[in-house]
Order: sequence, then structure tokens, then C-alpha cells
Amino acid sequence: MISRTIEELMSEKKDTMMIPSENVANVMVGNPLEHAFLVLSKVGYSKIPVLDKGDRFIGLLSLNDVVSKMMDIDGIDTKNLSKYTVADVMNTEIETVKENCDLEDIMHLLVDAAFIPVLDDEGVFKGIITRREILKAVNHTFHELDKKQRLSGKFVLQPATSK
Repeated sequence: MISRTIEELMSEKKDTMMIPSENVANVMVGNPLEHAFLVLSKVGYSKIPVLDKGDRFIGLLSLNDVVSKMMDIDGIDTKNLSKYTVADVMNTEIETVKENCDLEDIMHLLVDAAFIPVLDDEGVFKGIITRREILKAVNHTFHELDKKQRLSGKFVLQPATSK
């Protein structure tokens, strides 16, 4: 359980924790893999969200998923990409969170993922919460907690140990 003080300090950065959907590169579930490969290459991310026509979250597509379809016995064949769509290779077993989920749940999920998709109650993709943004909020929290402890006089300096 996260202490109330920590959660309050973390909530000061709540507005910056989620990257809104309009700022997140994505592909549509029916896009050809050729298109998805270009998008992944252009944006430089290893994974991006896959959406349907109603902007509902369907899954994630990774560069590795696309590259594995390019491989054949003789090497890399980009012509294979025209035979497949994003739906053929994407991962649909993805943990997601709702817009107002608990910070503790987010932190647990980000142990194993670089980002977590955020959905509304209808499954519409609202954005992502990244491990990077959470760590920035943690950094802010540590600094603010230190300031508050110093102001309240509860801060105790530990003597350095000498060798």
C-alpha cells in the first residue's frame, strides 16, 4: 500500500503521467504490415497500440512481430509484408488500465511493461502511462518529501561511515 503522503505528492504530477492518445503513434488493426513497418520505423518505438475504426484499443504491435514475418529461409523478404495485416501478428493479451485507476496498480504493471494503455469504460484508447513518466513523478515526490521533512524539522541526517 502506498502511503497517503506519497500518493498526494505523486498526484501533483498526475497531469503529466498520461500521454494523451493524440500524441501516441498507433496503427489500425486492418493496416497492411508494410504500413505498420513504416510507422514503427519512423517513430522509433519498439511497440505501438493497435486501434479499430472506433479508436478502441485492440492490442499492441511490436517491431519484432513485423520483422518475424519478413524472415524466410533465405533471409529477409519484405514482400512477405504485403501478405499480412496488423491483425495477423499483433498481441492482444495486454494489460490495460481505466482512466482513474489506482497508482499502485499502475506501478505493479509497469514493472513488466514500458507503458500501459489507458482506456475509458467503452474501451476507447485515451493514452499511455509510461514507466518514464512515473519515474519522473517518483523523482518529484522524493524531492518534495525531502523539502517537507526539512521544513517540518523531522529530517534526520545520518552520519557518514568511514572506512
